Amino acid sequence: MRPLKQLYLSAGLATFLLLGCTLGPDYQRPDLVLPDAWRMDYSSASELVNQKWWLKFNDPELNRLIDLALAENLDIKIAASRVEEYLGLLSTTRSQFFPEIGYNGGAERNRISKEAYGFIPGSDPYYSQYEAALGATWQLDLFGRVQRQNEAAIARVYETEQGRRGVIMSVITGVAASYINLRGLDRKLTIANETAESYKQSLDIFELRHKYGTVSMMEVAQIDSQYQQAIASIPQLEAQIAAQENLLAALIGKNPEGIVRGKELDEMQLPKVPSSLPSTLLTRRPDLMQAEQNLVAANAEVGVAETLYYPDISITGALGLASADLDDLLDGSAKTWNLGANITGPIFTFGRVEGQIQSAEARRNQAEASYRLAVINAFRDVNDALVSTSSNERTYEAQSKRTLALRLYAKYAAMRFESGVASYLDVLYANTELFDAELITVDAQVSHYTSLINIYKAMGGGWVDDAATATETVNVEEKMEQQPIL
Repeated sequence: MRPLKQLYLSAGLATFLLLGCTLGPDYQRPDLVLPDAWRMDYSSASELVNQKWWLKFNDPELNRLIDLALAENLDIKIAASRVEEYLGLLSTTRSQFFPEIGYNGGAERNRISKEAYGFIPGSDPYYSQYEAALGATWQLDLFGRVQRQNEAAIARVYETEQGRRGVIMSVITGVAASYINLRGLDRKLTIANETAESYKQSLDIFELRHKYGTVSMMEVAQIDSQYQQAIASIPQLEAQIAAQENLLAALIGKNPEGIVRGKELDEMQLPKVPSSLPSTLLTRRPDLMQAEQNLVAANAEVGVAETLYYPDISITGALGLASADLDDLLDGSAKTWNLGANITGPIFTFGRVEGQIQSAEARRNQAEASYRLAVINAFRDVNDALVSTSSNERTYEAQSKRTLALRLYAKYAAMRFESGVASYLDVLYANTELFDAELITVDAQVSHYTSLINIYKAMGGGWVDDAATATETVNVEEKMEQQPIL
């Protein structure tokens, strides 16, 4: 009995080792070269990145638009449904860890041929058959195929969740930037209307002066050209405003409609410029986390492909009843059962398995390269946003000072013309320069505000998670905990 006992122990140990065998490489984050600091030297203020920065603009209408977008934006709803889709796929994958239990039943009426071999002449060729049974099938995961599929499915869930966070981030920053741009267009339209009205008043005065012979027709034509220039800019600005309103309406899940305004650009408060260590970007930006989860899934799928070299073992069983008479179906003598095991495996595949492994490894390499590229692009985005904010701020300050200087220039040019010591050409030039400068100053102000928004978008942060709580979605962690797993 001793050798037989040793055989049992050896078989049990071998089975244990096989059950614990998982083929394929375990995931390790690639070594990344991270910069020590940003190109722009801002003080560390990572807590700013985790706040709802749009509240800092102190505009209730902007806050309302963002709340509407979080609740109604269709891109966010699509992204949330995609997470649900992959949670369903994860549940399907995890079901392979357990036996599949089912049932079947049937009733049939048959007639055998009287000419068939073995048929007894004079006997009834008709007979009935009734069956009812429970069955079970369980495919043993000896080489970790299902385990690797489960790893890949979990990674895909997290990948889609990060994709959802990325959509939320883009929607919020898109609403904020579009609203800022809309308020900038509103300001430019106001400037154009005020300028046109001022030119119209001057034109009326000059036409009276020409009537009484104090100014020439050339001077009337000059100021009329100024007036028409201002008038011509108004329809373009109105069209741009309508298009911007339609864009904002789409972002909040509405058909094209007007947008309620809040504060003027000059009345808004600006968020501070956030900064923190570059390495924290890896755990904040949704696109980087999404790219890494794609790499995790691709790495696990290499292991799934490698299991194709090894056999599949499944256990099947059934317990039921069968009888030719429905009244006898529940009798003890009608019991049936079967128990079996199947093993299938490859011998010659002529490159099929090798090709699948090669493809899986190539997809993993692509995913790793994509992850590295995403990291490089993320650092570039942040540095670009920081540099842009600094340069746009200086540009806005300089352009504002230029506009103030041109206002003085236009004022003194008009005084010199009224005093008769200068021609109207000086006034014409000064007013034209002032009108253009005022419009350019608004553009510089919008660019400065937008560059601040781009910093928060580029750096990601906890504000995305805070915003996500306002959307219709599922708790991924809670859903995954509810699913059974060995």
